[in-house]
Amino acid sequence: MSSNTPDYDLDETIELTTAEQVRAISDPLRTTVLGLLQERAATVTELAAAVKRPKSTVAHHVGVLAKAGLLRVVRTRRVRAIEERYYGRTARMFFVGLGRQAVGGTLPPDFNDFEVAAKESAAAYELGQVRQFIRRARISEGQAAEFWERVEQVIHEFDTLPRSGETVYGFTVGVYPIPDYPTLPPTQGSC
Repeated sequence: MSSNTPDYDLDETIELTTAEQVRAISDPLRTTVLGLLQERAATVTELAAAVKRPKSTVAHHVGVLAKAGLLRVVRTRRVRAIEERYYGRTARMFFVGLGRQAVGGTLPPDFNDFEVAAKESAAAYELGQVRQFIRRARISEGQAAEFWERVEQVIHEFDTLPRSGETVYGFTVGVYPIPDYPTLPPTQGSC
C-alpha cells in the first residue's frame, strides 16, 4: 500500500485567481492529469500511456497546466541524449475563490464538477455501486460557509488516504443555493 504523499514537495492549497488558471482546470483531460500526479511525479510519456492519448496531445495539456502555474518540473533524468522531465503538481488542492475577481474582470466559470461526476458515475449507478444522497436545509450564507469549511476537511482527508487497491473511487460534494426551492411559511403561533 502506498501513501498519498507525492514523491516531491508541493503546497497544500493554491487559490486560483486568474482566468488562465480556471480555464486550465476546466478541461477533463487536464483534471485527469492533475489527478494522476496526486500520487507521484510522471513524465509526459507515462501520462500519455495512462490516459491512452498521443504524447503530443498530453504534452500540450501539460504545457497549459505548467503555464498556468499548476504543474512544474520536479526533477529530470538523462535517458541517452534526451533529458526526461518529471512533472508534479504545485499544490495538493486547487480551488477557485467564491466571489473573487481577477484583475481586469471576473473569472470564467469553472467546469461543473457535478456534470463530470454524473458522467463518471453512470456505469457504477447502473450496477448499484454509487453511494449517494442529497439533502436541503434552509440556513444562512454564514452557516453554509462554516459547513463548507468542515466539508473541506473531509475532502482533504479523502485526498490524503493511502493509495491501495485496483479501483479509483470518485468523491463529489457541493453546497449551493436554490433560490426557487419551496419553503413553508412561518408558523402562526402554537396550537
